[in-house]
Amino acid sequence: MSPPGVSDRLIERRRRLGRGRWAEWMASALLLAKGYRILARRHVTPYSEIDIIAARVDRVAFVEVKRRATIADAEAALTPAQGDRIARAADYWLSRHPSYLDRQVGLDAVLVTACGWPRHIPNALDRM
Repeated sequence: MSPPGVSDRLIERRRRLGRGRWAEWMASALLLAKGYRILARRHVTPYSEIDIIAARVDRVAFVEVKRRATIADAEAALTPAQGDRIARAADYWLSRHPSYLDRQVGLDAVLVTACGWPRHIPNALDRM
């Protein structure tokens, strides 16, 4: 039973938001374990929101996080249009942070399920 005045749509939206934040937290933890430093989360540009921006020695990664029931479903949710939007957002971010221009740039994905470890796919969106 929902509290008075709170619609089912609002409750479901809050649940999705919570699951999304949990997935981004899991993705960040995985990237930290792989030696990345998190530079930004949910970074908004005029072109798109970037879920995670992370850097490691000679690489900066612009990461799209997908949470689905299975890894296959999460991978299927990656689209060429998302790759294009994130590439434009990454270019915009790099233009504002020139100290990262000498690094390799990756448009990565981290796929998250409710059970199991997240999966990091470097350059997943470059291939789209």
